[in-house]
Amino acid sequence: MTLRIRTAHTAELTPAELRAVRALLDDAFEGDFGDDDWDHTLGGVHALAHDGRGLAGHGSVVQRRVRHQGRWRRVGYVEGVAVRRDVRRTGIGGGIMTALEEVVRRAYAFGALSASEAGAPLYTARGWRAWAGPLHAVGPQGVVRLPGEEGSTYVWPAPADADDPGAELLFDWRDGDVL
Repeated sequence: MTLRIRTAHTAELTPAELRAVRALLDDAFEGDFGDDDWDHTLGGVHALAHDGRGLAGHGSVVQRRVRHQGRWRRVGYVEGVAVRRDVRRTGIGGGIMTALEEVVRRAYAFGALSASEAGAPLYTARGWRAWAGPLHAVGPQGVVRLPGEEGSTYVWPAPADADDPGAELLFDWRDGDVL
């Protein structure tokens, strides 16, 4: 299998490429990928893996603002990582993450993502670490705690206090799932 991975900003993708990405994500997430999720995937840098059959994998990294240690930081938030069903567990997800991690390394203070139970092994094998402390977001009503996201939010490269159960991250607000 010859695999090509290309990175491109959302603005560089054609309407046909965007339709193919959305179809891949709809299929990979088995109907649990809504319009808010799609919106979260756009506006950053995409990694697109193509094989002889077309789009085989995708992921993107978008900018989020996160307060960490009392300072607002630009964080690369990974979204929409998926691999076509017939080529899963062949290294495509790792290739996608290598491309996205390069973007994070060069452009952001650190990376963050929210992982499903099934997806977490891909990230932990690459050095992503679950954030141990509380997670919050600045919402329309002020700061809100996100206990449902604790334990499934990962960072890379991990800040020194990633394992400190007292260290918090405060995310900017967005519609749909905040993280």
